[in-house]
Amino acid sequence: MSTASSAKTSSPEPAGVAIGPLLPDDWERVRAIYLEGIATGNATFATEAPPWEQWDAAHRADCRLVARQNGSVIAWAALSPVSSRCVYAGVAEVSVYVAASARGKGAGRAILNALVHASERAGIWTLQAGIFPENTASVELHKRCGFRIVGVREKLGRMDGRWRDVLLLERRSPAL
Repeated sequence: MSTASSAKTSSPEPAGVAIGPLLPDDWERVRAIYLEGIATGNATFATEAPPWEQWDAAHRADCRLVARQNGSVIAWAALSPVSSRCVYAGVAEVSVYVAASARGKGAGRAILNALVHASERAGIWTLQAGIFPENTASVELHKRCGFRIVGVREKLGRMDGRWRDVLLLERRSPAL
């Protein structure tokens, strides 16, 4: 049986981009990038960025990264658990956001690849992502990093008075 995890996920970081841990001091820039994503109307159902404490509590401490260029955060990626049930301990939801000024330059691929590797070191066997079909750049980014579309969640939620579908993508660890 072939899985999406067999897809190539390693690629060098773009010139001048360094991937490292997301720290509390990064929050204001991370939040600003998140707000840019929210403003597109195609990144999330969220309408505002939460305070640090809420965001911190909702995301795994061992799998949160930032991409920096010239010392400034240009992208972030993090995992959140999908359930508190122990059977789902190795399943996590992916969030990846790239600053508008850095989109299309490789930072998204570099940070998502790094997140995949961090997740496997942390014992995660399945990564999932929910992406609006209109967010073609994010769908293609995830596919290039070994994710596959496993379904469409039709009319999952209402946003600005209209129903929105969400593609469900997943990536399975090659260790399975």
